[in-house]
Amino acid sequence: MSTDEIVQRVSLIVGAGQVGAPTGRAADAVKILSKPGDAAELAEVVRACETDRIALAPLGAARTLSQIRSLPVALGVSLGRLARVVAYEPKDLTITVEAGLSVGELNRALAPARQRLPVDPCDPDATTVGALIAASHAGPLRLSEGTTRDLLIGIRYVGHQGHSVHGGGRVVKNVAGYDLMKVLGGSFGTLGIITEATFKVRPLPEQYAMTRLSFDRAEKLFAAARELHDSLPLAHLEGLSSAAAYACGSPARFLLVAGISGSSSEVASLRDATARAAPGAVFVERGDALHAYARLRDFDASAWALTAQIAVAPAQLSSILAATDAQYLAHMGCGVATLFLPEPPADGRITIDGWRQAARRAGGYLRILHAHRSFRGSVEFFDMPNDGALKLMRRLKAAFDPAGVFNPGCFVGGI
Repeated sequence: MSTDEIVQRVSLIVGAGQVGAPTGRAADAVKILSKPGDAAELAEVVRACETDRIALAPLGAARTLSQIRSLPVALGVSLGRLARVVAYEPKDLTITVEAGLSVGELNRALAPARQRLPVDPCDPDATTVGALIAASHAGPLRLSEGTTRDLLIGIRYVGHQGHSVHGGGRVVKNVAGYDLMKVLGGSFGTLGIITEATFKVRPLPEQYAMTRLSFDRAEKLFAAARELHDSLPLAHLEGLSSAAAYACGSPARFLLVAGISGSSSEVASLRDATARAAPGAVFVERGDALHAYARLRDFDASAWALTAQIAVAPAQLSSILAATDAQYLAHMGCGVATLFLPEPPADGRITIDGWRQAARRAGGYLRILHAHRSFRGSVEFFDMPNDGALKLMRRLKAAFDPAGVFNPGCFVGGI
């Protein structure tokens, strides 16, 4: 089906003014962008795509798909018109929202009750709830608060034949045998399109402060990180090499950033304990601390030529990062790090293979987040799981998407 025919087909469902050529990052991810007005229109779009074998993919700010798709998918589906708070129960610490709502807007809705969704993806105002779940975004707070998967208690999505399916909290209908929150989390829109999510939320801490330590050698950075992590209940703990530190406003060759939060008395006590554990620490408080934290959270490695995420046991981080010879921002207590190269490597595939082998030797994995266009088509973005896991993923794809229209080729093993 030609592009014009797809536009005409989808316009009959969502209206001519809600279908058109994508702009900006979206143009790298999709050929046509549509904006259904509600879940019923989205369901009709899915049914039409299955009938006419049109590939489609959900799209928030297009940051993820624009960086990993080697070719644009035929039809993008923006959930920008599905961006309401559906239900909020402050006493129960739960909130249900539509998937097109940004994480920033969600937290502004919670702020009057001094509550928050404690996941902190890069640029929360440009991260929709759907993207947060589908791409498993997380930030520095993953050390103390966990990830989206730990906070998601209910989900609704539009899947095969346009059916709206619920799972978990606020259940109307469930799918026996599947934990939908875990199945859809990190699925990159390959199984269906998330339309609604229910989260458990948490109280805002009374105070937040940050401490920073500069080092001239990586060995000192990791030694200080171990000391702080082993002795204090930190909100977050990040290790930055020189390029990442510079992007966050520090000239340090290696920078350690630790966050402490809680009541005023707890923060004061933690500050004293941090000073004893890490002599020379520089403290930042109140508005300056929040500003510095936002720069850390919003560090965007996609601006670099090659960016990857590595996950290993925390004790393995120092040796792995040394072996890759890359710049990095590492969540030191979690074993998760973002690696990046400012310039394209001479051979991107060899560089990535080397990083990936180092991760595997440490019992972890590596996923490419962004690759320069000059070698994007020649590299494998996802780490290949073992045969058993890959077979399971393919069975899930066949069960959830028998027509094969949901974001094909954008997941592990070409799923």
